Amino acid sequence: MERIITQPAEHWRELRLLLRLWRQRSRTRRQLAALDEHLLADAGISSSERTEELNKPFWR
Repeated sequence: MERIITQPAEHWRELRLLLRLWRQRSRTRRQLAALDEHLLADAGISSSERTEELNKPFWR
């Protein structure tokens, strides 16, 4: 099987993209945590759905 060798710069790019995704998830979950029950209902999100999302680690 032929193995594709990637350049170090590509690894750094992938790492930056992954870190950006993790920051975005963290920020989105903080915003979700700040919503009151009325805003959750307007968005169609139940309290249990919010709790489930907030309990996820940042990498998921």
